Amino acid sequence: MYHQHSVEATALTDGEVINRVLRGEKELYAVLVRRYNQRLYRVGMAILNDDNDVEDAMQVAYVNAWESLAKFKFKSSFSTWLTRIMINECLLKIKKRKYFLEMKEEISDHYQQNSSGQNAGSKLVNAELKKALEQAIRNLPEKYRTVFILRELESMSVAETKDCLAISEINVKVRLNRAKSMLRNSLGDLYRSADILEFHLSRCDRMIDQVMRRIAS
Repeated sequence: MYHQHSVEATALTDGEVINRVLRGEKELYAVLVRRYNQRLYRVGMAILNDDNDVEDAMQVAYVNAWESLAKFKFKSSFSTWLTRIMINECLLKIKKRKYFLEMKEEISDHYQQNSSGQNAGSKLVNAELKKALEQAIRNLPEKYRTVFILRELESMSVAETKDCLAISEINVKVRLNRAKSMLRNSLGDLYRSADILEFHLSRCDRMIDQVMRRIAS
């Protein structure tokens, strides 16, 4: 229902989408959900490290952002504001349960290779490398894992990361360097942002439907 939008709609800036949503075009909120699903998923995995909890937190974060949209004053970018809402929701989940959930052994879909040009042997090797890398990232202590994902996988600036995590720029840099060092010790420099912790299309569509149904109720 909310999966397709015109080229014009998807090309709008966040501010333009927000202004039109506030003027009554509620369906355009789905543009923002699709735009930031990947980021929120990665942030959630960095903190919660549990697939189901992350999807729950994403829905709550999107609904909370929707309910506060009229109060958004553009003092920071919408992406930073939304990321902070997601982080707060994740931290609330942790506070309620008072411990991290144990890591799942497998996450469905992450290790599938879709390139038809690869033979079975290279697919297996790539899948194993990707699996090992994701495992290494998820094994990082939370404070290092979060900074690594925001900076390296989401390409957020030092300033954006500082604002999202409420830490100093120096701490952002120190934690990122420490995370990289820990990963190098395990794997060497093998990570690539495009393929790690992906929020695949079918899940993106489902998230949009769930969020839009909640804000329509």
